[in-house]
Amino acid sequence: QVQLVESGGGLVQAGGSLRLSCAASGRTFNSYAMGWFRQAPGKEREFVAAGTCSSSSTYYADSVKGRFTISRDNAKNTVYLQMNSLKPEDTAVYYCASHVGGSVYSLSAYAYWGQGTQVTVSS
Repeated sequence: QVQLVESGGGLVQAGGSLRLSCAASGRTFNSYAMGWFRQAPGKEREFVAAGTCSSSSTYYADSVKGRFTISRDNAKNTVYLQMNSLKPEDTAVYYCASHVGGSVYSLSAYAYWGQGTQVTVSS
């Protein structure tokens, strides 16, 4: 059984930083790409970032490019999302997901999801 558990969310002022973590189990972690998505109140879940198995390739939404960094520690079965220069519009529940096939930008490419962690950025 695949399990993804996010942590690291919280309340931060605009311009601040947070690092989200996602611990994975139940699947050969270093064989699959991992992604981060977010969902703000009243909005659809959207792609934030993804990284391949070895982190040799990373992908970002335009809205976070240059501010967020995805990384992973395969020895710890953990993927991270470092978020800098946070803005109020980054407020959302953040989810990590394990890729199974297809475009890393697409929700349908991920079969396993965490429960989410709340990030709130105050102005």
